[in-house]
This record gives sequence, C-alpha cells and structure tokens, in this order.
Amino acid sequence: MLNCCLLRGLRSGDRREESATTYRRFDDGKRSVDFVLAYNGETQLEEHRRKCEIFEANLQREGLQLEHNKVQRVHFIKIHAPAEVLYRYAEILKIKVPLKPIPGQDQIFAESAHEFKTCFSRMCKSLFSSVQLNTALFPEREPRIHLEFSRNYLELYDTEHPNFLDASTRYSIINFILQRQRFVEGEETADNLGIEKLVQDGVYTCAYTLHDKDDRDRLLKEWANISKWKNLQPLDQIKDYFGAKVALYFAWLGFYTQMLIPISVFGVLCFLYGFITWNSDPISRDICDDNGTIMCPQCDRSCDYWRLNETCTSSKFNYLIDNNMTVVFAFSMAIWAVVYLEFWKRYSAGLVHRWGLTGFTHHVEHPRPQYLARISRTKRLAGKAYEQDQAGKRTILDPDVPFWSFKFLPNFTSYSIMVLFICISVIAIAGIIIYRMAQRASHSILGSENSMTFKVMILPMTAGIIDLIVISLLDMVYSSLAVKLTNYEYCRTQTEYDESLTIKNYVFQFVNYYSSLFYIAFLKGKFVGYPAKYNRVLGFRQEECNPGGCLMELCMQLVIIMAGKQAVNAIVEMLIPYLMRTFKELSYRHGWYKSHQDQRLVPYNQFTEDYNLLPAENNSLYVEYLEMVVQFGFITLFSLAFPLAPLLALLNNVIEVRLDAIKMLRFLRRPVGMRARDIGVWHSIMTVVTRIAVASSAMIIAFSTNLIPKIVYAASMGDPELNNYLNFTLAVFNTKDFQVQPLLGGSQHVNETVCRYTEFRNSPEDPHPYKRPMIYWKILTGRLAFIVIYQNIITMLQGILRWAVPDVSGRLLKRIKRENFLLREHIIEYEKQHAMKLVQTELNGQQKSEGELRQRNNETVIRSRDEATSFV
Repeated sequence: MLNCCLLRGLRSGDRREESATTYRRFDDGKRSVDFVLAYNGETQLEEHRRKCEIFEANLQREGLQLEHNKVQRVHFIKIHAPAEVLYRYAEILKIKVPLKPIPGQDQIFAESAHEFKTCFSRMCKSLFSSVQLNTALFPEREPRIHLEFSRNYLELYDTEHPNFLDASTRYSIINFILQRQRFVEGEETADNLGIEKLVQDGVYTCAYTLHDKDDRDRLLKEWANISKWKNLQPLDQIKDYFGAKVALYFAWLGFYTQMLIPISVFGVLCFLYGFITWNSDPISRDICDDNGTIMCPQCDRSCDYWRLNETCTSSKFNYLIDNNMTVVFAFSMAIWAVVYLEFWKRYSAGLVHRWGLTGFTHHVEHPRPQYLARISRTKRLAGKAYEQDQAGKRTILDPDVPFWSFKFLPNFTSYSIMVLFICISVIAIAGIIIYRMAQRASHSILGSENSMTFKVMILPMTAGIIDLIVISLLDMVYSSLAVKLTNYEYCRTQTEYDESLTIKNYVFQFVNYYSSLFYIAFLKGKFVGYPAKYNRVLGFRQEECNPGGCLMELCMQLVIIMAGKQAVNAIVEMLIPYLMRTFKELSYRHGWYKSHQDQRLVPYNQFTEDYNLLPAENNSLYVEYLEMVVQFGFITLFSLAFPLAPLLALLNNVIEVRLDAIKMLRFLRRPVGMRARDIGVWHSIMTVVTRIAVASSAMIIAFSTNLIPKIVYAASMGDPELNNYLNFTLAVFNTKDFQVQPLLGGSQHVNETVCRYTEFRNSPEDPHPYKRPMIYWKILTGRLAFIVIYQNIITMLQGILRWAVPDVSGRLLKRIKRENFLLREHIIEYEKQHAMKLVQTELNGQQKSEGELRQRNNETVIRSRDEATSFV
C-alpha cells in the first residue's frame, strides 16, 4: 500500500521538488551516485541475498559508500567513491592526471601554439569557421603537463582541471573494484568474485554507470545531432564522458571521414571524365554501330545466337569505369591509403598526449577476472594460482600459462571453427555462382524479348541481392559464435581478448564479404574455354564476361553489397535498439510482466531512467570498427571498378558519426571508461588490407580491363586509334564444330555457319584451329609484366611515404622531451623543499627537546637544594 501511494505520487508529479537535489545523488543531496547495482527485491533468493550482503560488505570495506533505494519492485544500490578511495586506486592503476602550472611550461606551450598559428592555419580557420565548435559550450582547455598520480605529490596536481579524475576515470576505478570483490565466505576462489559473475548468475540484474543530464543534453544538441553533420566533434568532452577508448573511435571515424573528401572528389572527376569522353570510346561505338556480328549462344541447347549490338548500353556504362583514368585512380587510391594511415598515427599521437596517455601501455592492465577463474578451475594450474600466508589468507596469483600445454588446443579449436565457417561461406558463394550459371540457361527457355538485358543487368543484380542476404546471415551466426570461441581461450587481459576476437571475426568477414567480388574480378570469364570445348562445373558452362569485360558486373556487385551492408547496419544499429528500449520502457511502465499495477517501474530519477536503456558491452565498439574497416576494404580493394565508392562511403560516414553518437547517448547505458593509446589491432588490419589492395588493383587492371590488350594491339597492329580493336578481341567459330548443337527451333539464326566469341584464338581455317595465337602470349606477358611493375612502383612509393612520415611529429617529440625535463626538475625541486622542511622540523623539534631538558635539569637542581635546606 505504501509503495502504491508512493508511485501515484511519483506519477502525479509531487516528487519534482523532492528529487531535484537527489536526481543522481544520495538522499543527502551532496554525494554523487557514481555507480548503480540493481536487483529484483521481491523475488530474491536467500542464497542471492547472502551473496549480496557479503559483496556489499566487501565494497564498504574498500571505502565505497552505499545507499539502498527500495521504493519500487526493482531495488537499487547507489555507490559513491570518496576522494581517498579514488586517490588510492588511481595510484595503483598508474593513472596520469594534470599538474598545476609549473615554471617553464608557458614557454613550451606558447612556442607550440605559435608554430601552429601560421598564416595558412589562420586563413583555414576563418575559411571553415562554420564547422568550428561552439566555444561557449565547449571552451578550449588550457594545456597541462600530466604525471602519474601519487599521494605523495598531492599538492602538485591541479584538482580543479576537468581532466583530474574525470567522470570516466572515476567510473573505471569503481568498476575495477567491483570486478575484484568476493561474494562467498570461506573457500574464496577466483570463480567467486566480480560483479560480472553476479550479474551472470542473476544475483544482480545489472550494474551500470549513470548518464549526466546536463552533459548529455549538451552533447545531444551539439554533437549527436544530424543537423550538426558538418561540425567538428568535441573530442575532449567525449573523452571526459565516455573515456579515451570511445573518444579515440570517434576521433578515428571523424579523421577517416575527412580523409575521404579528397579521394571522393577525385573519384567524381574520374567518373565525369567517362561521361565527357563517352562518345570517344571505340569499343562501345563499334558495338553500337555493328549490325552483322552474330555471337555464339551462351548456353548449350536452349540459348539462341545473339547480336553483338544488344550489349550497346552495357558497353557504354562499362566505359565509365574502364577508361584511361582507371589506372590513375587506382594509383591515387594506393597512395591515399598509406597517407591516411600515416597521418592518423601522427594525429592520434597528439590527442593521446593531450589526454595524458603518452607512454600508457597495456602491460599495466590487470588480468581479467574470467581469466583468473579459468586458471583456478584448471587442475594443473590451480596450485600455482594461489599462495597462502602464515595467517591462512589466500592470495590470487597470476601464473604463467604455457602455450603448448594449455593455450594451443583452445586456439587451434577456435581458429579451426573459423576456417570451417570460411569454407561454408565459400560454398555459399559457389552455390550462388552455380545459380547464375543455371539461370542463364533456364531464362532463355522462356524466350524473353529482352533476354540480353536480363543477362547483363538483371541477373547480376538479383544474384548480388541473394549474395547480400547470405552474407548477412552468415555474419550474424559467426559473430555470436566467435564470442563463445574467444571465451574458451586463455586471454589474460581485456586487450588480448578484444584483439583475438577482432582477428577471428575480421578474417571471416574478409572472406564472407569480398569472395564474390574476388570471383568476378579474377575468375569469372577467365577459364571458360571455347565453343568446341567448354570448361564445365557440375555440367554447367562457366559464366562469360560481356564483350566489354567483367568490370561493369564487378561495379554492380560492389554497389549492391556495399550500399546494402550500410543500409542493413543502419537498421540494426538504430531501429532495433530503439524498439527494444521502447518495449522495455512500456513493459516496466505499464506492468506487462506483472498482474498488479503496484509492480510497475516508474522512472523518476537518473538511475531508474537509465535502467531501461540497453547495456553497454565491453566489446560494443567492435561492431562499429568492423563496419568501417570492411568499408575501407571495399574502397581500397575494388573502388577502381566504381570511382564513386569513396563518395558513397563519405556520405555514409557523415551520418554514421552522428548515428553512433545518438545510439550511445539515447539508447545505451553509459559505458565504463577505458584507457587506450591507439585503435589497437584495427590499424594493423588496415595496413595489411592496404598491401593486399596493391596486388588486387594490379590484377584487376591487368586481367579485368582492356588496358593491356589495347596497348599490345596498338603496338602490334599499328592502329593507335583502335579502329579495329573490337574485331581483334572476337574469335571466329564454325558452328558445325559445336560440342553440343543448340536446339534453335524457329530461330532466325538456324542457317548461321559462323559465330563470334570473346577470346584470343585461331580461326577454324588456321592449321592449328582454335589454339592460342602468338598475340595471346604477348598480351599475357604484358599483363604479368604490368602486375610486377605496378606493384613494385606502388610498394616503393608507399615505403617512402611510411619512412618520410614518422608516427609522432618532430614537434611533438621535442615538446614531450622538454616537458619530461621540466617535470623531472620540478619533482626534484619539490623533493628538495620537502626534505628541507623535514630537516627544519627535526631541528626545531630537537632544539625544543634540548630546551625542555635544560629546563627540567634546572628544576631538579633547585628542588634538590630546597630538599637539602629542609633536611638541615
């Protein structure tokens, strides 16, 4: 009854004045709520209640302050970390915090600012003033020198600076404490500690940090807003709110998006070049003007002969992407990829230094509680996992885990299953290829009036859509399986866990998303054979390229998969979280899970509102990184088939930045802040993709475009205008030599004696009919020579760029060295003054002691004299 009345009051609005000061604070209105634990207070088991009591008692023993809220069905435990707790663990975790201004730092900062404030930079800032941040809401922060926290130097730190133990740092400290507290008395093992284990066992329903209403509203208005798409991101405030790891993701995504602008503009220019020179292409002109060339059937019995000019439209579209600018664009993409990666490292080094994370390494990370629990359950390692002192207290150790004895089998199993799924993905792609082969034959039976348009345009599009569906399904299945496989491994730290999960997933996604594109680029139409002897797969003839080449189909497949993947991800990332949050809110608000209205959960403060949000997982950024890195692979590996691919990526990413921000602020609970100095293994993955892209581009240009055949033809035939080039690429076939005679029925081509097909082979009248002529071997030699020359030139230029652009700029290195020198001198001076104070204190104490001793001696002499006088 009390709860019912209270809830009516909450719903009627009587709570507003009362909760204004306790919206995200303790009931005293002073202490902030830094963390919240939630559990079902009515159906709690006795065993769970006992675990909660032990766990909470251990938290209080660590110095955390707890307060219970049992107003509604879901009970909450508010946690506050006092300054002394934060100081103690900040020293343990080696967290760097800003210092007060020290002598000499203004000179360093002024010189650095002067170097950046050049005439060009001032001009750029005024030119792009519309994209700058609102300095009233996001003021520029004064630079500071950072030092690892130590309670011995508490007087040196700038406790008023926003970066001094900011909210994300406080939450990470509390989370560190929660992960390492026991909830079982007596036999304490690594399997009986940590909030994650309690949530997993259902003791608590969740544990989360709270959003800050003012900061969130400001970020939602100025950052997580589609209308602010052109504005810069407030990275310092994002770092304070979400931690360095999340801030680095948004910094990387913003930098990647900005770097897409120049290559997108160049791609548009290359595409426009194709439009401008549309009518100058001799191949498409000859195809469209041709009226007499009859092409051989594209299947064995049910297909008819067809006229070459039926591919007029597709040959013109093919010229848009296969022209003189194709090589130039591929060369530019290869250079752009290296420039982007190298400049990102320089840019991120500046951010990391500004946030006080220079020198941070993952070696300071503590082992994952799940890793310690796994060791404690392993019989051969359990004896090494603990040490018992004389008092009988057991201490958890971090023993070395041999690779071959323990790690090899889980790793081998995990990667074997990954290979199995890669094989499944390849089989699925092979099935789609066979479907395409079958459809080419079966559709011709229907006798469509525009069957060539179907084969050239519609069939590749439908196959691409089916491919996208299969890819998405395999992606969802393997993504969930990869997490379970990684849990099976011995990953000591969270970084090792994330990297192992990332590598397994990306290798699978690489095959899953790119295999169909690699097939079109490198295999389709390359091993077809000729009409007298076709190469077959399961009885079906292999697919042939159009007379203009396979690049047009590669373009369509790339657009469908790339654009479709971005659309699917947008739906999954935004629509599903929105629906889940709405359903959860309505369920708790209207009591759909209970029969009594008393059981509704009414949100009336920050922790009850955030309870309805979706949980933020430790690896939540993995999906975001994977989406963008797969996109990076699309534009570096295959964008020469579609120069507008970088533009599509740019338009997607401009919206993606804001959608990710909206999702994290509106739909997800606030994640626990984590330190990071880079984007981790993702940079190495993109470096590998960049190197693969060089070989991929060289092979696509050599085997899927007409560049090399045109050059060889012009040099061999003395026809630089390529007037007879189309006829040069078409071989002649005598219809009586068919391996399987077509069933033409009432076709108008019943009496055809000769047909043409796209190949370099001798004519039927040649002494060696249908064999490879010398010109074929010249073209093959030219293609192989082009691959070698192109790859070596690009690799050499990329190596020069990597050498010429250091990971950290010389200006920043010089600044770091000067700051470290000032820091050492400042600490030496502080220690010297501190030592002098101690000496002075000791001297004063010694002098005071000598004075007191002298006074006592005088008093003793006087007292003895008086006693002697009395005795006399």
